[in-house]
Amino acid sequence: MKTYKCYCIDLDGTVYRGKQPIKETVQFVHHLQHQGIEPFFVTNNASQTPDQVLSKLAGFGIIAKRSHIMTSALAAAKYIALHYPGKEVSMIGESGLRESLLEKGVCIVPSSKEVFVMGIDRDITYEKIAQASLDIRQGATFISTNSDRAFPNERGLMPGNGAFTALIQSSTGVEPIYIGKPHGHMLEMIQLEHQYSKEDMVMIGDNYDTDIMAGINFGIDTIHVNTGVTSTEEALLKPERPTVTLENLVECI
Repeated sequence: MKTYKCYCIDLDGTVYRGKQPIKETVQFVHHLQHQGIEPFFVTNNASQTPDQVLSKLAGFGIIAKRSHIMTSALAAAKYIALHYPGKEVSMIGESGLRESLLEKGVCIVPSSKEVFVMGIDRDITYEKIAQASLDIRQGATFISTNSDRAFPNERGLMPGNGAFTALIQSSTGVEPIYIGKPHGHMLEMIQLEHQYSKEDMVMIGDNYDTDIMAGINFGIDTIHVNTGVTSTEEALLKPERPTVTLENLVECI
């Protein structure tokens, strides 16, 4: 298989399932690092800060670089700071989104007619959804960290940010701007910030509709692993197939 300079690896369902590591991926990451290649970890999970991601990876024996962590929350914060500078932003989300926005100098307010951003919130309430809907109806630009309807953990497939985003979209009739996979914003940020050519990049993941489509949409090679949401059989039935399909990443070593 082709060797790349930039390996972009999904987390949930690829590196781990909830609190359980996928040992074959851990072995593959160590293999890359022994070759002097530091992979990037690209996740739609907006609940954690980059430092929390680093800590979780360390618990599985992976020592990563902070500059090589790209969450949809961090990407959303960069997007808002670039395209809506000085705007007041209301949000639903956890510490990963809040701290990313603050790190980029974004002004967070309880209610805004300018920008609203949605991230996963496991303490979601009717009032939070109601306020977000009111903000959007009053003109706030609707941004969502990702469109994941479900994500895998040790219990199975759990409701994702996309499910809650769809609820607000249904209520308001407003389609959000999605930042995370399958859109290419995070991969583009990695490319521009680290000066890679697309030919040197590959996106690795378990979820065809997010991970693999992000790579396809961005125009880079993709590797699908049969460790999470989408089975190999399902991936091979898609109109646009992954560049490579593997049972797990040990096959790359």
